[in-house]
Amino acid sequence: MAKKKQEEKDPRNRVVATNRKARHDYLIEDTYEAGLVLSGTEVKSLREGRASLVDGYAFIDDGAEAWLDAVHIPEYLEGTWNNHAPRRKRKLLLHKEQIVKISHKTKEGGYTLIPLSIYFSEGRAKVELAVAKGKREYDKRQALREKQDRREAERAMSTRSRLGE
Repeated sequence: MAKKKQEEKDPRNRVVATNRKARHDYLIEDTYEAGLVLSGTEVKSLREGRASLVDGYAFIDDGAEAWLDAVHIPEYLEGTWNNHAPRRKRKLLLHKEQIVKISHKTKEGGYTLIPLSIYFSEGRAKVELAVAKGKREYDKRQALREKQDRREAERAMSTRSRLGE
């Protein structure tokens, strides 16, 4: 219990960026935690809480290496001439078995590898990846309708409990 509270307050364990739209656009099958290979200015920029996963995706290169592409980590403001490129390919650190499993899954029809969040875990930058399948338009509408119905039911129950007391 004490360890959880300590981890919540520890600045070395915090979420930098999340891809909130991913859960709306995709059906999440599996999730994986991967390390990121970053340069020094990228880490400093992430520690400032500046990143965007909106257009980001990951892919497996020849079944051997995993890469994260199109994730925007802006340049570090106090960086010098050796600042990083904001949208470059970044290598992901995964176990070989995980890479093989992910590559087999993504080679099946309709599956893709998307980043859900970037965060720090014990001072190291990590990314949460998801093997996901794209939703159709009617699936999105149905999910929104269910969410709205759930909200209305909760609102009705709360007003009823307030009136009853």
